[in-house]
Amino acid sequence: MRLSRTSNYTRLVLDLSGPVKHKIITLQNPSRLVIDIPDTALLTSLTEASLAGTGIKHIRSGVRDGDDLRIVLDMQGDAKPRSFLLGKNGAKKDRLVIDLYGSSRGSGPVVRSLPAAGNKRDIVIAIDAGHGGKDPGALGPKRLREKDVVLSIARQLESRLRAAGGYRPVMVRAGDQKIGLDERRKIARSKRADLFVSIHADAFSNAKVSGSSVYALSQRGATSTTARFLANSENGADQIGGIQLHDKDDVLAGVLFDLSMTANLDASLSVGNYVLQSMAKLSHLHKRTVEQANFVVLRSPDIPSILVETGFISNPREARKLSTRDYQSKMAAAIYKGLTRYFESNPPAGTLVAWRQHNRGLARHYVVSRGDTLGEIAQRYKVSLNSLRRSNGLKSNNIRIGQKLQIPTT
Repeated sequence: MRLSRTSNYTRLVLDLSGPVKHKIITLQNPSRLVIDIPDTALLTSLTEASLAGTGIKHIRSGVRDGDDLRIVLDMQGDAKPRSFLLGKNGAKKDRLVIDLYGSSRGSGPVVRSLPAAGNKRDIVIAIDAGHGGKDPGALGPKRLREKDVVLSIARQLESRLRAAGGYRPVMVRAGDQKIGLDERRKIARSKRADLFVSIHADAFSNAKVSGSSVYALSQRGATSTTARFLANSENGADQIGGIQLHDKDDVLAGVLFDLSMTANLDASLSVGNYVLQSMAKLSHLHKRTVEQANFVVLRSPDIPSILVETGFISNPREARKLSTRDYQSKMAAAIYKGLTRYFESNPPAGTLVAWRQHNRGLARHYVVSRGDTLGEIAQRYKVSLNSLRRSNGLKSNNIRIGQKLQIPTT
């Protein structure tokens, strides 16, 4: 987004990734201009522009009907808008140009550009709720079934990641269906997942055994995966870590595969440790370190993968907790905190989370306008309501016109 000022009008330019339709609505008492752009997402911050001399008091944005962008210009006085679209021309992108006549409240040219996130991708997390369909998994007291418990936790984890912004959760099992272990990994690969998280509830013959745990693949499992992958003719033209293997001799392909597998095992252990530390604040841990085992579902050759055991469903006390919606929500929150803290420290290059971390030193502020709510402001900046309240020392959701809020960077 760019703003410039001439002697006759203020010009607002929005760079686009493609042509769009748009509608402008003029409102009075107070003076506002509403710009609606269907099927469009905002990839820049609107709060860092200098509005001096433009006649614009504030710029804010929000999401309408799930996928539509609404930008609101709070004006110092009445302005007559004129808008037009400019198509792609050489290195120049598609643009939406809006000229505001009669909007000046100052003199001299003002030109400011806003640092944009650009075309930064989301981190893709494949969430695998264990078992399903005819396979109920472990059984607890009062006919409590593992497949139901873990699906509920998985759905709540999905909801938290989607609300956070910068993450795209993919549900491997969205409903009560049975999916083969190999197929679960294939789904994650087809979605180009950055991480595979399999959620389970443990069971043991001794009902006294308890505690949550996190697993990564064992070295033995990694070795068998290497051999099977390279021996499988169906994978001859496949890629590992973005490297084609089909044109490499067997020795080189094996070396490249092992390097990729080792890096992903290291990442699996690291993210598993973050999740385990987060879960320790909620539940007793069965083991205080990330364990390793040859789980079939973890044998993805180029996707860091962890298996989370949320507790022992065979333990009556833990089963009672796991059966409640409140505890399932807390467990999802613990896993979410572990995952996001890992990615904040180790963001994949080219992602929105990496861009945020790079720019986290830039303070962002928002001045409350008439009609704003704290929830809408949080949604606008893709931050949680709780983090927005904490950053501003708010004990409730009450805000006042003219109040300056600090927007947290994550």
